[in-house]
Amino acid sequence: MLLSVLLQAAAAGVGLSKLGAALGAGLAVIGAGIGIGKIGGSAMEGIARQPGASGDIRMNMIIAAALVEGVALLALVVCLLVLFL
Repeated sequence: MLLSVLLQAAAAGVGLSKLGAALGAGLAVIGAGIGIGKIGGSAMEGIARQPGASGDIRMNMIIAAALVEGVALLALVVCLLVLFL
């Protein structure tokens, strides 16, 4: 199914670089969503085990989520630049 879509896009004249940029943007967003979800789940588990350390865990969770989101945004911008330029 996916291969037929890719072959149709290549035959229609869509450049492979644009197709790769679109796939890269999608993968960057999916990866960031999975990463932030794992960070949040692990932080909630840590808070449940150590309620006294919730402030430190929450602060580290926010920092890690911001870093993951920043990398995903950078990847998305690069993919969009390749797509439109």
